[in-house]
Amino acid sequence: MVSLYASSKKIYPRAVKGLFSNWRWITVWITQIVFYGLPWLEWNARQAVLFDLEARRFFIFGLVLYPQDFIYLTGLLVISALALFLFTAVAGRLWCGYACPQTVYTEIFLWIEKKVEGDRSARMRLDNAPFSAQKVGKKWLKHALWILFALWTGFTFVGYFTPIRELAALSLAASLGPWQIFWVFFYGFATYGNAGFMREQVCKYMCPYARFQSAMFDKDTMIVTYDEKRGEPRGPRSKKADPKALNLGSCVDCTLCVQVCPTGIDIRNGLQYECIGCGACIDVCDDVMAKVGYPKGLIKYSTQNGVANGWTTAQMIKRGLRPRVLVYTAILMAITTAVMVSLYLRTPLKVDVIRDRGALARMVEQGRIENVFRLQVMNATESPQTYTISVSGLPGIAIASDAEITVLPTEVRSAVLRVQIPPNSSETGSHTIHFDIRSTGEDVAQVSEKAAFLVPR
Repeated sequence: MVSLYASSKKIYPRAVKGLFSNWRWITVWITQIVFYGLPWLEWNARQAVLFDLEARRFFIFGLVLYPQDFIYLTGLLVISALALFLFTAVAGRLWCGYACPQTVYTEIFLWIEKKVEGDRSARMRLDNAPFSAQKVGKKWLKHALWILFALWTGFTFVGYFTPIRELAALSLAASLGPWQIFWVFFYGFATYGNAGFMREQVCKYMCPYARFQSAMFDKDTMIVTYDEKRGEPRGPRSKKADPKALNLGSCVDCTLCVQVCPTGIDIRNGLQYECIGCGACIDVCDDVMAKVGYPKGLIKYSTQNGVANGWTTAQMIKRGLRPRVLVYTAILMAITTAVMVSLYLRTPLKVDVIRDRGALARMVEQGRIENVFRLQVMNATESPQTYTISVSGLPGIAIASDAEITVLPTEVRSAVLRVQIPPNSSETGSHTIHFDIRSTGEDVAQVSEKAAFLVPR
């Protein structure tokens, strides 16, 4: 029987230092400081960023959003997608190599692993070593640190949906609710599994971005490239040997570029979908070139046209400003501007008018015709607001009930309004009227909503 399953070989990425490694760690620090620190910030005596699903309110510093503001989430997703297209067209998989959560957490877990078990060769020897107390101790310590970090990540994630200080108090008192426990452990388990075990498997098999990235690449996209003309034929040699006399290129075939690659590919075989563009191979190759006395840049960020034609960086940047990049940039700027202007002009007051279905129209004292409406008034500010309500659209139309309502911060209140018109002041049928709701405080907000007033025969 022939097995159709081939188990993947474990990858042991080698530690590397250099420009791109430093940039990767800068993004790790920035993203994690933001992720772990943001829930602890306060704004107006509340958590600065909180997505309160139970109350259906979303607090982002001074901005309070409701489910009715879903259009802004749509705008954010469109902006994110266009930004991804733009950055990919310009410089390849920048997101994957530097800021993707899978890359960031894999880098953190690898750092923990290196501190406990050692660098690449030490980890390989430990895995191949027979069972011993030292091996068990190191493995136990590594996994314990991984699990603690993963649980802290899950705790922080839930802290964006439940006030994190309240969540911390409940955790210390062992009084977390079932859904809070589920999401802390689920997100922690996902972090532990993806960053600790699956690693490159997520990038190679689970992430759809790796599959369709080729549709956004062209020959003028900046990617990690190997200068085949300069490097081939490859082969080992002494530091003092003349490569021309040996008929060899600059590549000394040290395989360090493969050893440092987090997905285990050989960049010398050309661009592959597994490459996340992290630049680790560039750092290690430049280090090797410096040691053997060759010019750096055998592996570098370049374009296919740049490598083929020997272009300078300035020529490649000039060529990079091509129509598709300019179109992406224009659309991205237009949508971003539209969303920002819409948020700035957004009225912190929302009103829904609902007709009383129990009595469409009725005759009251002095022959006046009355319709009953229910107004749902939503105060989207963080201070109490008093609103006055007026109505227009028909001769002599007036509100016969209380036309003022006070709404607490970020609260929704209902107001039942009896609207009347004089007898014989209008023809029978349905007539459009307008409710004008205006705040009386310092933060003036006004909304006008249409409704239908029914005049019976």
